[in-house]
Amino acid sequence: MLLRTRRCLPAALSRAAVHPRVSPALPSPGAPRQHGPVAVANQRSALEPRSGPIDWVRSSTMARANPATLFPASTGGHYRVGMQARWFSSAGLPPHMVIGMPALSPTMNQGNITKWRKQEGDKIEVGDVICEIETDKATLEFETLEEGYLAKILVPEGSKDVQVGQPIYVTVEESDDIEKIPADTSFGGDHKEDESSGSAAQTVEVDAAEQSPVMSRISPAAKMLIKEHGLNASLLKASGPRGTLLKGDVLAALKSGTALSSAKEKTAPAAPSPQPARDSQVHSQTTSPKSDTFEDITNTQIRKVIAKRLLESKQTTPHLYLSKDVILDPLLAFRNELKEQHGVKVSVNDIVIKAVALALRNVPEANAYWDNLKEEAQKCDSVDISIAVATEKGLMTPIIRNADQKTISAISSEVKQLAEKARAGKLAPNEFQGGTFSISNLGMYPVDHFCAIINPPQAGILAVGRGNKVVEPVMDNDGTEKAAVVTKMMLTLSADHRIFDGQVGGKFFTELALNFSDIRRLLL
Repeated sequence: MLLRTRRCLPAALSRAAVHPRVSPALPSPGAPRQHGPVAVANQRSALEPRSGPIDWVRSSTMARANPATLFPASTGGHYRVGMQARWFSSAGLPPHMVIGMPALSPTMNQGNITKWRKQEGDKIEVGDVICEIETDKATLEFETLEEGYLAKILVPEGSKDVQVGQPIYVTVEESDDIEKIPADTSFGGDHKEDESSGSAAQTVEVDAAEQSPVMSRISPAAKMLIKEHGLNASLLKASGPRGTLLKGDVLAALKSGTALSSAKEKTAPAAPSPQPARDSQVHSQTTSPKSDTFEDITNTQIRKVIAKRLLESKQTTPHLYLSKDVILDPLLAFRNELKEQHGVKVSVNDIVIKAVALALRNVPEANAYWDNLKEEAQKCDSVDISIAVATEKGLMTPIIRNADQKTISAISSEVKQLAEKARAGKLAPNEFQGGTFSISNLGMYPVDHFCAIINPPQAGILAVGRGNKVVEPVMDNDGTEKAAVVTKMMLTLSADHRIFDGQVGGKFFTELALNFSDIRRLLL
């Protein structure tokens, strides 16, 4: 096997230069740029911007294949990705093509095969969707740009944590060549259990009737679980195609206790002589109910990436925390005025987004990000606000671009659309990748204040708590001080101390407080 490295093709590169057989559904090189999803390979991650290569693993016969090219098309929440390559043949095999798991986003290291649209033996036309792949960002449709036949599926449907570059299927040119691809040919996609070298030297006599067949195929995830728990793979029941032991098989055995008992049988030393008293004691221990039972909760690709990125943020980003409470009554009165007099319904969060965007425009030092390569801060030209949206798969951060230039009603409409798409898993890459500043609002819950974790490479994130009624002295119109009931809301800024210090944070809060006290500044 050879690891081939292909760099992303620039978006401005003429497609005809690398793919003369352009599908009619694809725009021509001279056509104007369309709105909507753009090439996933050319997107910069909101969490870790990079412009590195996309890695593909193919057989040694694919060494001279054309570079992989990505062409997106909106498909109701999914994004089609096509790949083109030439056909090659090797000794004993007909002309064939081995396709590996592609890197469909800059942060993708592994993916899940959620569904195979084509089965072994099916005819493949240009533009046909082969399978659906769940990445760390969205569910993508993987389509082909070559004609042929699907000869062999190397990774079954439902497989989890398939590494980028691992071969997932094989295609051939002619239907007669399907049978010429041996069923036991793995193309590097199947992993076999390593046999212990020491077991061959042992001369222990075992009854042939009690011998279990050796597991010939074990998925990488199942192999890791077996090694972690010290299990005997030959005693586990496989449910995958051609006897493949899957991760779910091992988890099911662990949950039922079968795997634990098999592990004890594998590691327990042989007793020199029968001891009935001890045997009865061991039997009573194994049949007693467990007190340390637990249930594994499978993580989605999005949650895995969130866990990794937030851990990296806390470990590598020096967090500076600044807090300030603001009086919310002018904002609430302004919100009611918009609703009653103009029929415009907006949320408190919509107005907060506008207030934060204007504060960032007036304090450009806070609207920046950290460049790891140059090890310096870079100011951003536009104010793009990332908003945290909780979904079933994890936290997503869709972006309100140029928020300082939009009206509150426009921001409100865009927030609703993006939040709905985020919960449905239909966000396009350009709708969540990027952003210059984040807002996390827990005001709808009984949370007074909290500290949010910075979303690298952004400079900061603002945590918004709920509004509370408090009694505090206020100045009357005649200049006298009196007690009054006001609504206060706590704001906490988490900032990257490498980008700006407390002085810049103080300027930001000064501008933000003015926007809350004189709420009509947001209309200017």
